[in-house]
Amino acid sequence: MRHGIRRFSSFAYRPRLDYQRISHDLAAHIEQVRKETGAAQVDVIGHSLGGLVARYFVQTTGQNVDVLFVVDDSGSMSEEQTNLATNFPMFANVLSSFKVNNGKPLDFRVAVTTTGRTVDYFTEVTGGTPIYTHEDGDNGAFRNTCGVTERWLDRSDTMLSSHLACRANVGTTGPGIEMPLLMVKYALGDRVADATNAGFLRSDALLAIVVITDENDFSISTDGFTMTTDGSVPTNFNPPDLIDFLDTLKGDRSRWATAAIAADGDCTSTFGDAKDATRLKSFVSQAGPQGAFSSICVGDLTVGLSDALDTFAAACGAR
Repeated sequence: MRHGIRRFSSFAYRPRLDYQRISHDLAAHIEQVRKETGAAQVDVIGHSLGGLVARYFVQTTGQNVDVLFVVDDSGSMSEEQTNLATNFPMFANVLSSFKVNNGKPLDFRVAVTTTGRTVDYFTEVTGGTPIYTHEDGDNGAFRNTCGVTERWLDRSDTMLSSHLACRANVGTTGPGIEMPLLMVKYALGDRVADATNAGFLRSDALLAIVVITDENDFSISTDGFTMTTDGSVPTNFNPPDLIDFLDTLKGDRSRWATAAIAADGDCTSTFGDAKDATRLKSFVSQAGPQGAFSSICVGDLTVGLSDALDTFAAACGAR
């Protein structure tokens, strides 16, 4: 066009689909256009049903978010959990007051699970016979503790701050082998399939995942392995596996975001010792702009929670 639009992209759809469902495909198309062109924004023009699709997309984009916390409940996490309980009211207050780009309040859900699964393995002993160990974990089930039977909290909870702080304090009696990557998959896949966490995920919501741990990830779905004397464990569920799972679950990389609060190198802080979270760093890196990594070693989890909120706000398209 001589004086009109110089760059445009067409979006086709089957008219028999409802416009709410079509808008999800439109969101993925717009995100692809932005990636290919580097454009900060895209103007949408629709006619007839296309107008309804475009209007619904603009009205609802970024309005809903489902937040999953995966918190380490091993024996080394008592100090971190105390700090979490102190700072989670801040996180809850920000969620409650957050406005999306259409000026409406954020419609959020928040669930908490832990990093461990029920597992049977052997622990290597120098010069001796490996010791059989059995540990019980949450297996990705959302906590329904603190006087609230529902497995997630939302903005209708008049005591959201205290309930979220309570649930974040998951204890320190969980499995000693942390598997946060696999537990995300269990929580949003296996536990949804068996109805334990059913109903949490909404098709039109951004999925936000926060992992908090002072250890590296050792995700393995099988039993009978041996933990070596240096604490190493074999793995069979890796960062690309979770990336693929989440992309498939939400339909597009733009529909989920993640933040990890863990160790960037072995460190010691007021929380105690933390081990380099190499696999979590790899996961966040592969998530691209949808991921954020904050060090648990700063001794104040407010920083990590704030970084997580900034990442989710950007993913929601907030202005």
